[in-house]
Amino acid sequence: MTNTPKSPELRVIDHATCTFCGCVCDDIKLHTDGNRVHKAERACVLGKAWFLNHTAERAYPDAIVDGREASLDEAIEVAAELLYQADMPLIYGLSNTTCEAQRECVALADAISGIVDSHTSL
Repeated sequence: MTNTPKSPELRVIDHATCTFCGCVCDDIKLHTDGNRVHKAERACVLGKAWFLNHTAERAYPDAIVDGREASLDEAIEVAAELLYQADMPLIYGLSNTTCEAQRECVALADAISGIVDSHTSL
């Protein structure tokens, strides 16, 4: 009798949203064991690579300030001070964020007289 490793029990998540490229496809069906995605149905090649290569592992601390691990509260305080002192703060990127997060970034830019730019600008 051989000990064959048991396949993990997979849960299916319907209508998952992929934020990788900015198209925000929301009809993806994910098969997950709770720690990692094993299958991403209806995702394009970019979305599949994105979903299948991410895990729920915690590889990094919640925040890093000046190259050292910091609490989230400390990081927020430092970020607020940097934004307050900035002449023209830039909010950049956002291609891997949800619409809701992008909305918050635009509101932040308004509040601090900053600008928003995407990674596609040349």
